[in-house]
Amino acid sequence: MVLVLLAVMDMTVGYMISQSGHLKKQKMTENTMPVTEAEGVAMEPERASYELAFHILPTVTEGEVPEVVNDIKKYIADAGGAVQDEEAPEHFTLAYEIEKYLEGKYRKFTTAYFGWIRFTLEPAAVAELVAEVEGHKRVLRHLCIRLTKAEEANPFRFHEALARDTSVETIDTDEVVATDAAGPVDDNTESAATTDTAEADTITDETPKGN
Repeated sequence: MVLVLLAVMDMTVGYMISQSGHLKKQKMTENTMPVTEAEGVAMEPERASYELAFHILPTVTEGEVPEVVNDIKKYIADAGGAVQDEEAPEHFTLAYEIEKYLEGKYRKFTTAYFGWIRFTLEPAAVAELVAEVEGHKRVLRHLCIRLTKAEEANPFRFHEALARDTSVETIDTDEVVATDAAGPVDDNTESAATTDTAEADTITDETPKGN
């Protein structure tokens, strides 16, 4: 009898252990994403904000400038980027001469059309984009920078700022130096000098003439 009871107890305990393991296994399976589903989830590629500033050759006619801009936008789109903002190129005088190798020789330019385009793009694709812009025959110079959050929120519009800055005054430096060297004129000194000159003229007029 005792042996039968022990056997029954062993069977019961074994069954409970078996059921407990089955429940734990089932719970883990329900809370764990199947491998096939995990492999099917596509991670969104990281994108960053960039600004591409560029000078277009002054030999390009004004009507052809938009064509060059469209070429640059196409390079951005082909690289997987998306244009966010831009400043249309306008002709202006450069701060210094820029050289470009054209038609077998280096040529110097003192003017250009300047503009910029802002866009988002995966960082890995930036080098290829810059190479495309570098190879454009009508682009004089370019610079691509990654924007901070503050720069992204506050774009600087060069031509608008240039148009507002009209308070430029030309000063003759030679005239200023001469005035500073002479020093300020005292009103009393000027009056005394005038009086002395008048008295001298009077004495000269009253001097008797010789016979």
